[in-house]
Amino acid sequence: MRDLLYLAWRHLAYHRTKTAVLVLSITLILYVPTGLRVLVHQARHELTARASSTPLLIGAKGSPLELVLKALYAGGENPPLMRYGEAERVARTGLAQAIPLYIRYHAQGDPIVGTTLDYFAFRGLRIAEGRQMTRLGECVAGAEVARRRGLRPQDAILSSAENLFDVAGAYPLKMRLVGVLAPTGTPDDRMIFADIKTTWLIEGLAHGHEDLTRPEAAAGVLERKAGKVIGNASVVEYNEVTDDNIGSFHFHGDPAAYPITAVIAVPRDEKAAALLMGRYRGAGELHQILRPIEVIDKLLATVLAVENFVVATLVLVGATTLATAGLVFLLSLRLRKRERETLVRLGASGRRIAALMASEIVVVIAAAAALAGLLTWATAAAGRDLLGRLLID
Repeated sequence: MRDLLYLAWRHLAYHRTKTAVLVLSITLILYVPTGLRVLVHQARHELTARASSTPLLIGAKGSPLELVLKALYAGGENPPLMRYGEAERVARTGLAQAIPLYIRYHAQGDPIVGTTLDYFAFRGLRIAEGRQMTRLGECVAGAEVARRRGLRPQDAILSSAENLFDVAGAYPLKMRLVGVLAPTGTPDDRMIFADIKTTWLIEGLAHGHEDLTRPEAAAGVLERKAGKVIGNASVVEYNEVTDDNIGSFHFHGDPAAYPITAVIAVPRDEKAAALLMGRYRGAGELHQILRPIEVIDKLLATVLAVENFVVATLVLVGATTLATAGLVFLLSLRLRKRERETLVRLGASGRRIAALMASEIVVVIAAAAALAGLLTWATAAAGRDLLGRLLID
Protein backbone atom coordinates (compact mmCIF):
# COMPACT_ATOMS: atom_id res chain seq x y z
CA MET A 1 0.00 0.00 0.00
CA ARG A 2 2.86 2.35 0.78
CA ASP A 3 4.30 1.91 -2.69
CA LEU A 4 0.94 2.83 -4.28
CA LEU A 5 0.66 5.97 -2.22
CA TYR A 6 4.23 6.90 -3.10
CA LEU A 7 3.62 6.49 -6.82
CA ALA A 8 0.33 8.40 -6.56
CA TRP A 9 2.04 11.23 -4.67
CA ARG A 10 4.90 11.44 -7.19
CA HIS A 11 2.44 11.63 -10.10
CA LEU A 12 0.41 14.37 -8.42
CA ALA A 13 3.55 16.28 -7.49
CA TYR A 14 4.76 16.13 -11.10
CA HIS A 15 1.43 17.53 -12.35
CA ARG A 16 1.37 20.13 -9.59
CA THR A 17 -0.78 22.71 -11.40
CA LYS A 18 -3.60 20.26 -12.09
CA THR A 19 -3.32 18.89 -8.57
CA ALA A 20 -3.42 22.35 -6.99
CA VAL A 21 -6.54 23.31 -8.95
CA LEU A 22 -8.32 20.10 -7.97
CA VAL A 23 -7.37 20.39 -4.29
CA LEU A 24 -8.39 24.05 -4.13
CA SER A 25 -11.73 23.40 -5.84
CA ILE A 26 -12.67 20.52 -3.56
CA THR A 27 -11.42 22.46 -0.51
CA LEU A 28 -13.77 25.36 -1.28
CA ILE A 29 -16.66 22.95 -1.83
CA LEU A 30 -16.09 21.46 1.62
CA TYR A 31 -15.10 24.62 3.48
CA VAL A 32 -17.59 27.27 2.41
CA PRO A 33 -20.76 25.55 3.74
CA THR A 34 -19.09 24.39 6.97
CA GLY A 35 -17.35 27.73 7.54
CA LEU A 36 -20.62 29.55 6.94
CA ARG A 37 -22.44 27.34 9.42
CA VAL A 38 -19.72 27.90 12.02
CA LEU A 39 -20.02 31.68 11.66
CA VAL A 40 -23.82 31.59 11.78
CA HIS A 41 -23.75 29.36 14.87
CA GLN A 42 -21.32 31.71 16.64
CA ALA A 43 -23.37 34.74 15.62
CA ARG A 44 -26.55 33.11 16.89
CA HIS A 45 -24.92 32.24 20.20
CA GLU A 46 -23.38 35.67 20.77
CA LEU A 47 -26.45 37.63 19.68
CA THR A 48 -28.97 35.59 21.65
CA ALA A 49 -26.82 35.41 24.79
CA ARG A 50 -26.53 39.19 24.93
CA ALA A 51 -30.16 39.85 24.05
CA SER A 52 -31.63 37.28 26.42
CA SER A 53 -29.72 38.82 29.33
CA THR A 54 -31.26 42.24 28.66
CA PRO A 55 -34.91 42.27 29.83
CA LEU A 56 -36.23 45.52 28.33
CA LEU A 57 -34.82 48.30 26.19
CA ILE A 58 -36.30 51.77 25.78
CA GLY A 59 -35.41 54.20 23.01
CA ALA A 60 -36.80 56.81 20.67
CA LYS A 61 -39.21 55.49 18.05
CA GLY A 62 -37.44 54.21 14.97
CA SER A 63 -35.88 50.96 13.83
CA PRO A 64 -35.95 48.40 16.67
CA LEU A 65 -32.98 46.56 15.14
CA GLU A 66 -30.83 49.71 15.02
CA LEU A 67 -31.67 50.42 18.65
CA VAL A 68 -30.79 46.89 19.81
CA LEU A 69 -27.55 46.71 17.83
CA LYS A 70 -26.37 50.06 19.13
CA ALA A 71 -27.43 49.60 22.76
CA LEU A 72 -26.28 45.98 23.17
CA TYR A 73 -23.35 45.71 20.78
CA ALA A 74 -22.34 49.36 20.16
CA GLY A 75 -22.63 48.71 16.43
CA GLY A 76 -24.68 49.73 13.43
CA GLU A 77 -26.12 53.12 12.64
CA ASN A 78 -26.94 55.65 15.33
CA PRO A 79 -30.66 55.44 16.21
CA PRO A 80 -32.69 58.57 17.03
CA LEU A 81 -31.67 60.01 20.39
CA MET A 82 -33.90 60.64 23.37
CA ARG A 83 -33.57 62.70 26.54
CA TYR A 84 -31.95 61.64 29.78
CA GLY A 85 -35.21 62.54 31.49
CA GLU A 86 -36.64 59.29 30.11
CA ALA A 87 -34.31 57.31 32.38
CA GLU A 88 -35.55 59.38 35.32
CA ARG A 89 -39.14 58.67 34.23
CA VAL A 90 -38.50 54.91 34.35
CA ALA A 91 -36.84 55.17 37.74
CA ARG A 92 -39.76 57.18 39.15
CA THR A 93 -42.22 54.41 38.29
CA GLY A 94 -40.50 52.12 40.77
CA LEU A 95 -41.14 49.23 38.39
CA ALA A 96 -37.60 48.83 37.08
CA GLN A 97 -34.03 49.92 37.49
CA ALA A 98 -33.04 52.37 34.75
CA ILE A 99 -29.54 52.18 33.23
CA PRO A 100 -28.93 54.98 30.69
CA LEU A 101 -26.61 54.49 27.71
CA TYR A 102 -25.05 57.07 25.45
CA ILE A 103 -23.11 55.43 22.61
CA ARG A 104 -22.01 57.83 19.92
CA TYR A 105 -18.28 58.51 20.10
CA HIS A 106 -15.18 56.39 19.49
CA ALA A 107 -11.52 56.31 20.41
CA GLN A 108 -9.44 55.03 17.50
CA GLY A 109 -12.38 52.94 16.31
CA ASP A 110 -13.31 51.53 19.71
CA PRO A 111 -16.79 52.62 20.92
CA ILE A 112 -17.06 54.79 24.02
CA VAL A 113 -20.07 53.78 26.12
CA GLY A 114 -21.39 56.41 28.49
CA THR A 115 -23.32 54.87 31.35
CA THR A 116 -23.50 54.58 35.14
CA LEU A 117 -21.94 52.20 37.64
CA ASP A 118 -25.19 50.22 37.66
CA TYR A 119 -24.25 48.88 34.23
CA PHE A 120 -21.20 47.07 35.61
CA ALA A 121 -23.26 45.34 38.29
CA PHE A 122 -25.95 44.45 35.74
CA ARG A 123 -23.48 42.86 33.30
CA GLY A 124 -21.33 41.30 36.02
CA LEU A 125 -18.22 43.23 34.98
CA ARG A 126 -15.30 43.48 37.38
CA ILE A 127 -12.02 45.33 37.36
CA ALA A 128 -8.99 43.10 36.72
CA GLU A 129 -6.37 45.84 36.89
CA GLY A 130 -6.54 49.33 38.35
CA ARG A 131 -9.77 50.69 39.81
CA GLN A 132 -13.28 51.74 38.85
CA MET A 133 -13.94 55.19 37.38
CA THR A 134 -15.02 57.66 40.04
CA ARG A 135 -15.05 61.10 38.48
CA LEU A 136 -15.44 63.15 35.31
CA GLY A 137 -12.90 62.41 32.59
CA GLU A 138 -12.03 58.87 33.73
CA CYS A 139 -12.71 55.66 31.83
CA VAL A 140 -12.14 51.91 31.96
CA ALA A 141 -11.34 49.65 29.00
CA GLY A 142 -12.60 46.22 28.04
CA ALA A 143 -10.10 43.36 28.09
CA GLU A 144 -9.82 43.07 24.30
CA VAL A 145 -9.33 46.80 23.81
CA ALA A 146 -6.60 46.89 26.45
CA ARG A 147 -4.84 43.81 25.05
CA ARG A 148 -4.95 44.94 21.43
CA ARG A 149 -3.76 48.48 22.16
CA GLY A 150 -1.41 47.63 25.03
CA LEU A 151 -3.26 49.87 27.48
CA ARG A 152 -2.55 50.00 31.20
CA PRO A 153 -4.07 52.09 34.01
CA GLN A 154 -2.85 55.70 33.98
CA ASP A 155 -2.60 55.70 30.18
CA ALA A 156 -4.49 58.35 28.21
CA ILE A 157 -7.27 57.67 25.71
CA LEU A 158 -8.20 60.40 23.25
CA SER A 159 -11.71 60.48 21.84
CA SER A 160 -11.90 60.74 18.07
CA ALA A 161 -13.42 63.78 16.40
CA GLU A 162 -16.90 62.93 15.10
CA ASN A 163 -16.43 65.16 12.05
CA LEU A 164 -13.00 66.36 11.00
CA PHE A 165 -14.54 69.19 8.98
CA ASP A 166 -16.72 70.54 11.78
CA VAL A 167 -14.49 73.38 12.97
CA ALA A 168 -17.16 74.47 15.44
CA GLY A 169 -17.44 71.06 17.06
CA ALA A 170 -16.09 70.02 20.44
CA TYR A 171 -12.42 69.23 20.85
CA PRO A 172 -11.45 65.58 21.37
CA LEU A 173 -11.34 64.76 25.06
CA LYS A 174 -8.23 63.27 26.61
CA MET A 175 -9.56 60.73 29.11
CA ARG A 176 -7.59 59.04 31.86
CA LEU A 177 -7.72 55.24 31.84
CA VAL A 178 -8.02 54.08 35.45
CA GLY A 179 -8.93 50.42 35.06
CA VAL A 180 -9.05 47.39 32.78
CA LEU A 181 -12.00 44.99 32.95
CA ALA A 182 -11.64 41.24 33.31
CA PRO A 183 -12.39 39.34 30.08
CA THR A 184 -15.97 38.16 29.73
CA GLY A 185 -16.16 36.83 26.17
CA THR A 186 -18.91 39.38 25.42
CA PRO A 187 -19.01 42.61 23.38
CA ASP A 188 -18.06 44.47 26.57
CA ASP A 189 -14.48 43.29 26.00
CA ARG A 190 -14.36 45.51 22.90
CA MET A 191 -15.70 48.70 24.49
CA ILE A 192 -14.43 51.67 26.49
CA PHE A 193 -16.65 52.76 29.38
CA ALA A 194 -16.98 56.23 30.84
CA ASP A 195 -19.48 58.00 33.06
CA ILE A 196 -22.36 59.34 31.03
CA LYS A 197 -21.36 62.88 32.06
CA THR A 198 -17.98 62.31 30.44
CA THR A 199 -19.67 61.52 27.11
CA TRP A 200 -21.69 64.71 27.48
CA LEU A 201 -18.38 66.47 27.99
CA ILE A 202 -17.19 65.01 24.67
CA GLU A 203 -20.46 66.26 23.17
CA GLY A 204 -19.58 69.78 24.25
CA LEU A 205 -22.47 70.12 26.70
CA ALA A 206 -19.99 70.89 29.46
CA HIS A 207 -16.64 72.58 29.47
CA GLY A 208 -13.92 73.83 31.73
CA HIS A 209 -11.79 76.90 31.24
CA GLU A 210 -9.36 79.12 33.06
CA ASP A 211 -10.72 81.10 36.00
CA LEU A 212 -11.61 84.54 34.60
CA THR A 213 -11.81 86.06 38.06
CA ARG A 214 -8.08 85.70 38.52
CA PRO A 215 -5.92 88.74 37.64
CA GLU A 216 -3.73 86.78 35.18
CA ALA A 217 -6.83 85.96 33.11
CA ALA A 218 -7.71 89.62 32.49
CA ALA A 219 -6.81 89.35 28.79
CA GLY A 220 -9.63 86.84 28.31
CA VAL A 221 -12.36 89.02 29.86
CA LEU A 222 -14.79 90.59 27.42
CA GLU A 223 -17.14 92.21 29.94
CA ARG A 224 -17.85 92.34 33.68
CA LYS A 225 -21.48 93.04 34.46
CA ALA A 226 -23.66 92.52 37.52
CA GLY A 227 -21.16 90.17 39.10
CA LYS A 228 -20.89 88.08 35.93
CA VAL A 229 -17.74 87.70 33.89
CA ILE A 230 -18.06 87.20 30.13
CA GLY A 231 -15.03 85.77 28.34
CA ASN A 232 -13.85 86.47 24.83
CA ALA A 233 -12.60 84.10 22.12
CA SER A 234 -9.12 83.98 23.62
CA VAL A 235 -10.28 82.05 26.70
CA VAL A 236 -8.49 78.69 26.89
CA GLU A 237 -10.87 75.72 27.15
CA TYR A 238 -9.50 72.54 28.68
CA ASN A 239 -9.74 69.25 26.79
CA GLU A 240 -8.53 67.16 29.73
CA VAL A 241 -9.87 66.86 33.26
CA THR A 242 -7.08 67.08 35.83
CA ASP A 243 -6.82 67.57 39.57
CA ASP A 244 -6.08 71.25 38.99
CA ASN A 245 -8.93 72.11 36.63
CA ILE A 246 -11.74 69.70 37.56
CA GLY A 247 -13.44 72.42 39.60
CA SER A 248 -13.78 74.62 36.51
CA PHE A 249 -15.92 72.14 34.57
CA HIS A 250 -19.61 72.89 34.53
CA PHE A 251 -22.71 71.90 32.56
CA HIS A 252 -25.18 74.21 30.86
CA GLY A 253 -28.92 73.73 30.79
CA ASP A 254 -31.10 71.01 32.29
CA PRO A 255 -29.41 67.56 32.37
CA ALA A 256 -32.84 65.96 31.84
CA ALA A 257 -32.75 67.37 28.30
CA TYR A 258 -29.30 65.93 27.52
CA PRO A 259 -29.14 63.18 24.88
CA ILE A 260 -28.89 59.45 25.47
CA THR A 261 -29.14 56.49 23.12
CA ALA A 262 -31.25 54.10 25.17
CA VAL A 263 -32.29 52.97 28.62
CA ILE A 264 -31.90 49.40 29.82
CA ALA A 265 -34.86 48.70 32.09
CA VAL A 266 -34.42 45.90 34.63
CA PRO A 267 -37.90 45.20 36.08
CA ARG A 268 -38.51 43.68 39.50
CA ASP A 269 -40.49 40.80 38.02
CA GLU A 270 -42.65 39.88 35.03
CA LYS A 271 -45.64 41.76 36.40
CA ALA A 272 -43.58 44.94 36.70
CA ALA A 273 -42.28 44.36 33.16
CA ALA A 274 -45.82 44.07 31.80
CA LEU A 275 -46.93 47.22 33.62
CA LEU A 276 -43.93 49.17 32.35
CA MET A 277 -44.48 48.02 28.78
CA GLY A 278 -48.11 49.07 29.05
CA ARG A 279 -47.06 52.64 29.86
CA TYR A 280 -45.29 52.88 26.49
CA ARG A 281 -48.19 51.61 24.37
CA GLY A 282 -50.07 54.90 24.12
CA ALA A 283 -50.82 56.41 20.72
CA GLY A 284 -48.99 59.64 21.51
CA GLU A 285 -45.93 57.96 23.00
CA LEU A 286 -42.65 59.19 21.48
CA HIS A 287 -40.62 56.22 22.67
CA GLN A 288 -40.62 52.49 22.13
CA ILE A 289 -40.05 49.67 24.59
CA LEU A 290 -39.05 46.24 23.40
CA ARG A 291 -37.63 42.91 24.41
CA PRO A 292 -34.23 42.62 22.65
CA ILE A 293 -34.45 38.83 22.33
CA GLU A 294 -37.59 39.16 20.18
CA VAL A 295 -35.83 41.57 17.82
CA ILE A 296 -32.77 39.32 17.57
CA ASP A 297 -34.93 36.23 16.94
CA LYS A 298 -36.51 37.98 13.94
CA LEU A 299 -33.06 38.92 12.65
CA LEU A 300 -31.77 35.36 13.06
CA ALA A 301 -34.82 33.96 11.29
CA THR A 302 -33.93 36.10 8.29
CA VAL A 303 -30.27 35.11 8.52
CA LEU A 304 -31.23 31.43 8.69
CA ALA A 305 -33.40 31.73 5.58
CA VAL A 306 -30.57 33.41 3.70
CA GLU A 307 -28.11 30.79 4.96
CA ASN A 308 -30.30 27.95 3.70
CA PHE A 309 -30.56 29.61 0.31
CA VAL A 310 -26.79 30.12 0.13
CA VAL A 311 -26.08 26.54 1.20
CA ALA A 312 -28.52 25.18 -1.40
CA THR A 313 -26.76 27.26 -4.06
CA LEU A 314 -23.38 26.02 -2.87
CA VAL A 315 -24.57 22.40 -3.06
CA LEU A 316 -25.47 22.89 -6.71
CA VAL A 317 -22.18 24.62 -7.44
CA GLY A 318 -20.33 21.91 -5.52
CA ALA A 319 -22.03 19.14 -7.46
CA THR A 320 -21.03 20.83 -10.71
CA THR A 321 -17.47 21.26 -9.50
CA LEU A 322 -17.24 17.62 -8.40
CA ALA A 323 -18.59 16.52 -11.77
CA THR A 324 -15.93 18.62 -13.45
CA ALA A 325 -13.26 17.13 -11.20
CA GLY A 326 -14.49 13.65 -12.08
CA LEU A 327 -14.28 14.52 -15.76
CA VAL A 328 -10.69 15.68 -15.25
CA PHE A 329 -9.79 12.35 -13.65
CA LEU A 330 -11.47 10.38 -16.46
CA LEU A 331 -9.68 12.35 -19.16
CA SER A 332 -6.44 11.89 -17.24
CA LEU A 333 -6.98 8.12 -17.25
CA ARG A 334 -7.49 8.09 -21.00
CA LEU A 335 -4.36 10.14 -21.56
CA ARG A 336 -2.41 7.69 -19.38
CA LYS A 337 -3.23 4.64 -21.49
CA ARG A 338 0.40 4.10 -22.46
CA GLU A 339 1.42 4.42 -18.82
CA ARG A 340 -0.96 1.64 -17.85
CA GLU A 341 0.35 -0.55 -20.69
CA THR A 342 3.88 -0.02 -19.38
CA LEU A 343 2.80 -1.06 -15.88
CA VAL A 344 1.23 -4.23 -17.33
CA ARG A 345 4.51 -5.10 -19.08
CA LEU A 346 6.30 -4.60 -15.75
CA GLY A 347 4.01 -7.22 -14.22
CA ALA A 348 1.36 -5.08 -12.51
CA SER A 349 -2.10 -6.61 -12.40
CA GLY A 350 -5.22 -4.76 -13.49
CA ARG A 351 -6.40 -4.60 -9.88
CA ARG A 352 -3.07 -3.12 -8.85
CA ILE A 353 -3.25 -0.47 -11.56
CA ALA A 354 -6.84 0.42 -10.60
CA ALA A 355 -5.73 0.76 -6.96
CA LEU A 356 -2.93 3.12 -8.04
CA MET A 357 -5.34 5.36 -9.95
CA ALA A 358 -7.80 5.30 -7.06
CA SER A 359 -5.00 6.24 -4.66
CA GLU A 360 -4.43 9.46 -6.57
CA ILE A 361 -8.10 10.40 -6.13
CA VAL A 362 -7.95 9.51 -2.43
CA VAL A 363 -4.82 11.64 -1.91
CA VAL A 364 -6.44 14.66 -3.60
CA ILE A 365 -9.67 14.34 -1.57
CA ALA A 366 -7.77 13.74 1.68
CA ALA A 367 -5.56 16.79 1.09
CA ALA A 368 -8.63 18.92 0.31
CA ALA A 369 -10.49 17.63 3.39
CA ALA A 370 -7.48 18.36 5.62
CA LEU A 371 -7.15 21.88 4.23
CA ALA A 372 -10.90 22.51 4.58
CA GLY A 373 -10.75 21.28 8.17
CA LEU A 374 -7.85 23.61 8.92
CA LEU A 375 -9.73 26.57 7.42
CA THR A 376 -12.86 25.69 9.40
CA TRP A 377 -10.83 25.52 12.62
CA ALA A 378 -9.26 28.91 11.85
CA THR A 379 -12.72 30.35 11.16
CA ALA A 380 -14.02 29.05 14.49
CA ALA A 381 -10.99 30.46 16.32
CA ALA A 382 -11.21 33.90 14.72
CA GLY A 383 -14.98 33.97 14.31
CA ARG A 384 -15.84 35.69 17.60
CA ASP A 385 -13.38 38.53 17.03
CA LEU A 386 -14.51 38.90 13.42
CA LEU A 387 -18.19 39.01 14.44
CA GLY A 388 -17.38 41.55 17.16
CA ARG A 389 -15.72 43.85 14.68
CA LEU A 390 -18.59 43.48 12.22
CA LEU A 391 -21.12 44.34 14.92
CA ILE A 392 -19.17 47.41 16.05
CA ASP A 393 -18.60 48.61 12.52
